[in-house]
Amino acid sequence: MEPARQRGGLRVNSDPTVVVGVDGSPSSLAAVAWAAADAARRRCRLEVVHAYIWPTVYAPVPGPVLSPYEDGVREAAERALTDAAEHARTVSPGLAVRTDLRLQGPSAALVEASRHAVTVVVGNRGHGGFTSLLLGSVGAALAAHAACPVVIVRHDVRPLSAEAGRVLVGVDGSHDAELALRFAFEQASYRGVGLTAALAYQWPASSGPGDMLPLPYDQDDLREDEQRALAESMAGWAGRYPDVDVRHTPVQGRPAAVLTALSAGAELLVVGSRGRGGFTGLLLGSVSQAAIRHAACPVAVVR
Repeated sequence: MEPARQRGGLRVNSDPTVVVGVDGSPSSLAAVAWAAADAARRRCRLEVVHAYIWPTVYAPVPGPVLSPYEDGVREAAERALTDAAEHARTVSPGLAVRTDLRLQGPSAALVEASRHAVTVVVGNRGHGGFTSLLLGSVGAALAAHAACPVVIVRHDVRPLSAEAGRVLVGVDGSHDAELALRFAFEQASYRGVGLTAALAYQWPASSGPGDMLPLPYDQDDLREDEQRALAESMAGWAGRYPDVDVRHTPVQGRPAAVLTALSAGAELLVVGSRGRGGFTGLLLGSVSQAAIRHAACPVAVVR
């Protein structure tokens, strides 16, 4: 396969592929449906990946003891792949689908697959781990380490926000936010829906003695400044995607809370992996971590 090239900060593959990880759980089947529809819109193929490892044995046992279980484990893995591929073809008839069974840890297998993918898609919860967690370990690892945008499919039932039916993207002027904008505009264009660019801001506040704040500041002036900053961040994108209806939405509040509130009913929430704040050494920023755990729609993390 010809290696991926770079264009405008995002990977471009000569054999474009959407990869979806499956484990037979309801969450992974929801991810398959999302990925199949996305691959059909992009006119590329879908690769369904199932990875498994042999159960860990904590006591010395002869080699042949495990052999009766090997066939059963492999059959279950192959059945999960077959069911997922059939589901994908039902969602998008005529879609080119290939399956990939790997004897490997799921996180490592999907990070490896991300090197030749335009997007990797997973459900927010698989079969493993603790069911009370809001995000599985595979989704968290992919969001931090994948070589392409990662989409985590989750569906929370909440009252619809004003951005329902649109692609929502978080903007803060950072490099990753620019990459997120490109991905968001592509998704909105593929889907034929509008795009809402949200910028969260907060009123100046003192964090302790000695802070120097502008004593007289006008809330309307601050809101207008943020609106202007948002418009500057979006400059040029409308010209590249004239088919996309764009809405600028500056909102007072913390970024994670703002995006979570606006996400209810959105087609997709797109965030960069790292924004302006926090520790630059972290692979995922606090906003992207909050989005993939709490948003009420599928979330794309773009690195």
